[in-house]
Amino acid sequence: MADPRPSSLLQYLPAIYQQEPFLGCFLLAFELLLLGCDDAIPLKGVRGLEQSVAGIATYFDPYHTPADFLPWLASWTAFSLRFNLDEPQQRQFIANIIPLYRSRGTKANLNELLRIFTDPQKITITDVPPPEGGPPDDHRFLVTVQLKSATPDARRRQMQIARAIIELEKPAHTSFVLPEPEQAA
Repeated sequence: MADPRPSSLLQYLPAIYQQEPFLGCFLLAFELLLLGCDDAIPLKGVRGLEQSVAGIATYFDPYHTPADFLPWLASWTAFSLRFNLDEPQQRQFIANIIPLYRSRGTKANLNELLRIFTDPQKITITDVPPPEGGPPDDHRFLVTVQLKSATPDARRRQMQIARAIIELEKPAHTSFVLPEPEQAA
């Protein structure tokens, strides 16, 4: 049986190593692993480490990362993706969550998150004065969400989502009231 041709990587080694036939065969495995090719001929369906590293930036871009990578990318922001968001909505959410974090704990941020994660027709967030005789530092706010969803099950699920978002995003020293939604007119 004829000896297989030596690896093209052999040319990058010092001359003393280029004379060794075993080393030329040994490097064939690394040629395949690193370059994804066999004697400088790309193999179909085989991606070398060099190509993978060159394309790693696409994994951090929510608009270009593979769809199955989106939940992992979202986890970097301490958020889980909702199962009922379609792929473009997931990509849009991940792309905008970091700028939203800059305003975390504000009414504007809460309003935007409720808009993204629920199906609202109208959202109102208002401060509620402390109860009479209560401590003056008792900070409360009222969140009213008017939903587009018509079915009771859909509305109940949207309210659960809204409640979870408010709990996650509100400042720790505040409390909130979230009345049952009014049906959209």
